Amino acid sequence: MDKYAVFGNPIAHSKSPLIHRLFAEQCEQAMTYEALLVPLDDFPGQVQAFFATGLGANVTVPFKEEAFALADQLTERARRAGAVNTLQRLPDGSLLGDNTDGAGLVRDLTENAGLDLEGKRILLLGAGGAVRGVLEPLLAQRPAMLVLANRTVEKAERLAREFADLGEIYASGFDWLEEPVDLIINGTSASLSGELPRLAPSLVRPGHTVCYDMMYGGRPTAFCSWAQTQGAARALDGLGMLVEQAAEAFTLWRGVRPQTAPVLAELRRQLAGG
Repeated sequence: MDKYAVFGNPIAHSKSPLIHRLFAEQCEQAMTYEALLVPLDDFPGQVQAFFATGLGANVTVPFKEEAFALADQLTERARRAGAVNTLQRLPDGSLLGDNTDGAGLVRDLTENAGLDLEGKRILLLGAGGAVRGVLEPLLAQRPAMLVLANRTVEKAERLAREFADLGEIYASGFDWLEEPVDLIINGTSASLSGELPRLAPSLVRPGHTVCYDMMYGGRPTAFCSWAQTQGAARALDGLGMLVEQAAEAFTLWRGVRPQTAPVLAELRRQLAGG
């Protein structure tokens, strides 16, 4: 039986074992997938021990940068992201590092939500690792412009400079913006604790602007609730991104792409307490 896992700390909350079990059943793949709690000071040792027999692993907080440094080879999207969330053991025993977060976000927006991002004005909130990981795939959709808004503007400016070769990208403070946009993506974790960046309500054009939170929960996040209050056309959470990035990893490992809709529906049912 082929072995896979997800490394993290904490890890008990992870939905990845359920997602990959459902993918494996659907695609008739003989594999196991477990959640591994990794000591904060021993990520390299745990990876080495696992890949003595394991074939692939996902990597979550706080080890994505360590995984980046540990990989022997990197995909272009992982190199751009500066972080790795997927590892694959190659036939020669070396490790390939990939980052499927951005592809997962874009697939959720375009395939599941049916949005066309080309020519759109996109506002991306935050400038941390989650945002960095999605910039290259988002800019590949050729939006008219992408604005990075962050509390520390200098951090957004550094990211904007680094990715400027891929498209029109600008940096801003949260409270500098007033003109409505087509899509607002929240890449901060603040809404999980009920907090929000200070945003002008005028950024949302009622009935037109779509708002998307990379976070998710059993109830609407603070950001999704704010979006609904402003009259956003849609307020979407990041559960679909989680499932789609997992499907990207599964496809890399197994060479077959699973159908994500039934898996996403099952996760929604469980989150709702069904």
